[in-house]
Amino acid sequence: MSLRSPWNSYRQVAMQTAAPGQLVLMLFEGALRSLDRAEHGFAIEDPSEANQTIHNNLQRAQDILHELNMALNIEEGGQLASTLRSLYEYMDGKLHESNLRKSSEGLIEVRKYLSTLRNAWSDMLQGKHLAQNAVPSISNLRVAAAA
Repeated sequence: MSLRSPWNSYRQVAMQTAAPGQLVLMLFEGALRSLDRAEHGFAIEDPSEANQTIHNNLQRAQDILHELNMALNIEEGGQLASTLRSLYEYMDGKLHESNLRKSSEGLIEVRKYLSTLRNAWSDMLQGKHLAQNAVPSISNLRVAAAA
């Protein structure tokens, strides 16, 4: 019988018992952690270890983006769901490019978008309404998704 780490057990229980909105927040946070780890990979001196760290963590972030994208209900979600789909696909492309070129440029851009989405989602879950001055940042995401 193998012993499981308490952290892994905690995470598994948290994911199984979380509300759907909380799961989306957890996905955003997981993608951001993966991007942080990938960025740290650029500082690793051993080329093999650096490439593996960058690749694995960018892939993990892309997998999360794919999950978020597949969870969208375009029919009921209207324009917001369509915009998010375009944004997720744009971010996926940027991460793919960063992985191929081993460049942190796309990773940094995607982190900004994911941080904005994560913060907006967290505010929504806490019952906060977006301030009027937050609307332009959401519009900027729409512009980037169309690019």
